[in-house]
Amino acid sequence: MTRTVTGLFDHYSDASAAVDQLKASGISDSDISIVSNNTDGRYNEGENDVAEDAGAGAGIGAVVGGAGGLLTGLGIMAIPGVGPVVAAGWLAATAAGAVAGAVVGGAAGGLVGALTDSGVDERDAHVYAEGVRRGGTLVTAKVDEFRAAEAEAILQRSNWVDLPARRTAYEGQGWTSFDSAADPYTAQEVETERARYPHRTL
Repeated sequence: MTRTVTGLFDHYSDASAAVDQLKASGISDSDISIVSNNTDGRYNEGENDVAEDAGAGAGIGAVVGGAGGLLTGLGIMAIPGVGPVVAAGWLAATAAGAVAGAVVGGAAGGLVGALTDSGVDERDAHVYAEGVRRGGTLVTAKVDEFRAAEAEAILQRSNWVDLPARRTAYEGQGWTSFDSAADPYTAQEVETERARYPHRTL
């Protein structure tokens, strides 16, 4: 039986480290995915060093949807309610839905639908999507049931976000659920949001 193990990260460097550790543990590239907020435009098309940092294989080069849009390196796309992201892997392809052969396009169904379709609890999926909207990075891995605890431990060691605590923090600000019709965060809002959660030293 396959399980989807998911971690939200406030900092791309932690997410990248998690991907590297998942790969080192023997999880296949094709079973790993990464979706990172790119509102501030720090990851541009063709920046191969970013792709390498993401684990060079984590599904990078996957066909988006069924339309033949090939992502080279970390592909750039737009997700309703989130805005621009860089993404690679099976989750990115699922979230993208039918993109008419273009690397940049609107994602049909978005992150919440992609996550719930892969078995993630819907309530958790909303927090994950909101976390990416606010500047975070999502790492997901499809693993056999017996490897799920190991994969979760890897994500946790890499500074993953405590999901219940983050849900409580969001709800304390009046948030109820991810809204794909909401305006994406601006670069300044993302910077302010990231400042709420200082980077912890591993």
